[in-house]
Amino acid sequence: MISCVLIILVGGVLLFGLFVWMTYNRLVTLRNRVENAWAQIDVQLKRRYDLIPNLMETVKGYMKHERGTLEAVTKYRAGLMTGSVEDRAMANNMLSQTLKSLFAVAENYPQLKANENFMSLQEELAGTENKISYIRTAYNDSVLEYTTSKQTFPSNMVAGMFSGTFPVKPYFEVAAVEREAVKVSFEEKPAEEPAPSEEKPKAKKKTG
Repeated sequence: MISCVLIILVGGVLLFGLFVWMTYNRLVTLRNRVENAWAQIDVQLKRRYDLIPNLMETVKGYMKHERGTLEAVTKYRAGLMTGSVEDRAMANNMLSQTLKSLFAVAENYPQLKANENFMSLQEELAGTENKISYIRTAYNDSVLEYTTSKQTFPSNMVAGMFSGTFPVKPYFEVAAVEREAVKVSFEEKPAEEPAPSEEKPKAKKKTG
C-alpha cells in the first residue's frame, strides 16, 4: 500500500516537473520571438534615425522659411533611439506625421522636388516606414501570443514562478491621438522680389 502511494507521489512529481519544463521552454520560445521581432524594428528605427540628418542637410538650403517643420523633425528623430518601447513608438509615429507634412510643403519648392538626393531620401524613408509597419504587425502578434500564454491557466503558474525571467512585453502601436495629422504651423514663404533691371545710360544730346 505504501509503495503504491509512493509511486503515485513520485509519478505526480515527475509529471509536474515535466509540465514545468515544457511550459518554461515554451515561454522562453515566445519571449525570444518577441525580442527577435523587436530587434528587427530597432534596426529599421536606427536606419531611419541615420537618414534624417542627410534629409535635413538637403532641404535646409531650400526650405529656409519652414523652421517649425524642420525643428519638429529633429525633435522626434531624437526620440527614436531612447526611452521605452512605448516612447519610441510614439516618437516614430509623430515623426511619420511630421515627415508627411514636410514632403507636402516640399511641393512648393520645384527645385527641391527635382533634387536627386531629396528624391532618393524620400523613397528610402518611405521604404523604411513600410518595413517598420510590416514588422510592427509581426512584433505585436508575438507579444499577444506571449502575453496570452503568460495569463492563461495552467502556464500562468510557471510564468508566476519565474516572473523575473518573463517580464511584460509592451505593444508597439499607434494610439488614436497619434493617427491624427500633426499640426505644424508653417511660416509663409515671402514672395520673391523681381531682380532689379539695369537701366541703360541715356545718350547725351549733341549740341551745336
